[in-house]
Amino acid sequence: MEPLLDPHALPPDHRSGYVAIIGAPNVGKSTLMNHILGRKLSIVTERPSTTRNRVLGIYSDEVNQIVFLDTPGVVRPRYLLHEKMMHDVDRSVADADILLFMVDATEPAPTHDARGALDRIDRSTKPALLVLNKMDLILPEKALPLVEQYAGVRAFEEVVPVSAKTGKGMDVLMEQVKQRLPLGPPYYPKDQLSEHPERFFIAEIVREAIFNRFREEIPYSTQVMVVTYETRQAGKDFIDCEIVVERDAQKGILIGKGGKALKNLGAAARKGIEEFLGKPVYLQLHVKTRSGWRNKEGMLRNYGFGR
Repeated sequence: MEPLLDPHALPPDHRSGYVAIIGAPNVGKSTLMNHILGRKLSIVTERPSTTRNRVLGIYSDEVNQIVFLDTPGVVRPRYLLHEKMMHDVDRSVADADILLFMVDATEPAPTHDARGALDRIDRSTKPALLVLNKMDLILPEKALPLVEQYAGVRAFEEVVPVSAKTGKGMDVLMEQVKQRLPLGPPYYPKDQLSEHPERFFIAEIVREAIFNRFREEIPYSTQVMVVTYETRQAGKDFIDCEIVVERDAQKGILIGKGGKALKNLGAAARKGIEEFLGKPVYLQLHVKTRSGWRNKEGMLRNYGFGR
């Protein structure tokens, strides 16, 4: 994207750039971005591999604009869907000016997925910071052997210990990022927080509710599409979402006896959507079976993967 050119309204030392957050699943990438932005853009659950799409979040102050790219956790692909997700990771590394390689400091050694993530950024010559997350859970000296193992594979310009959950170390991380931003005007208006449409976030909130309410394979086998979003001057906005599953048995579990499970899911999702939009909505959910959708190119493109 070309920067917004308005030299008269900007200080001469204004900086802007793209920062990709890379790492294994469940290391806290989405929590980190949400904390920095002061608003929940990326959905967060306790389950690994919740993030499927690259989520763009924009931080702006008077002299900086940082476009964060929250990426899916790096995994060994089992489905075509995973391959599309890993393409988003590689695309983010290529687009970024700075890389934040995020690891779970409570892990005694790099996991297989963490090593896979490290391999992906090891191919890049972009400046990279090693971000040790979850430092609130361990003594600082416990992380030193882990740092040595990562630094033995790839050179990092700085090691920054943080807690994305509590905010500890975030000011240091932000200062390290700002120092490395290229000089230039902003890419987006200063009051813009993301480039994704509201429909994207609505679908993600419904998917988050599925992750929080269902276990085993069901959350990973589902995808959510906003079929209709009608803004109404009088009364609540109307939203109709389609939840796609791979098997009829999964559909039955999502709906539940007498539709109770789907009703409870809708109540939880509606609360999240209303908090995000700042207004009441009428949410309608329905479930459809699309066998093998995670391995079908056409369906994945229709759901926004690989575009």
